Amino acid sequence: MGPRQFVGRRGGDTATLVDGSVIAGVPEAKRAAEEAGRELRFDFLDDEAVLDLLHRRHADEEEMFSAGFKHGVPLALVGFGAVVYWGGVAQYWETPTSRNAYLAVAAAVLVTQIFFFVRSAIRVWGDPVRQNLRARAAKYREIAHIARRGGAEIPAHYPHYGPYPFAATFRPDVDDREQSRSKGADDHGNG
Repeated sequence: MGPRQFVGRRGGDTATLVDGSVIAGVPEAKRAAEEAGRELRFDFLDDEAVLDLLHRRHADEEEMFSAGFKHGVPLALVGFGAVVYWGGVAQYWETPTSRNAYLAVAAAVLVTQIFFFVRSAIRVWGDPVRQNLRARAAKYREIAHIARRGGAEIPAHYPHYGPYPFAATFRPDVDDREQSRSKGADDHGNG
């Protein structure tokens, strides 16, 4: 991957960063970028900052997928297996005690799986730092689309992330750990 490239969506589609000057060349997009910059505390016309944002957004998307897959697939398999076993075997057991014991164990396993799934979803979706990242990425996408409609040469669907209707609320009171980490490394050098 080149120095101005980022992974445009989960799965590996590589995209090239559109220069901030291209976006700023459309007055409406430049105004939107400046307003959004004040609102979201981010310079949407700074190529380096935007590239870092898009790299972090890709990592966030990968982690969301991984967390959903890690807990969602076992939940689906266990749930499906429990229903199939009930439908094919357990409901025909002669003693109600055996059926009730099966239902209790199946319910306990499913509730445990659901707990881990929901906990993971809350951790990933509910993290305010990640929500700020998603809010900034969503706004950058809007700005890029304004510039494209205004005549700038920007690929369709750039930057290839969705509009994030959920968990993309900007929280101005939250310290941005990701920016702090990268700025701290830059400010303090290698020592």
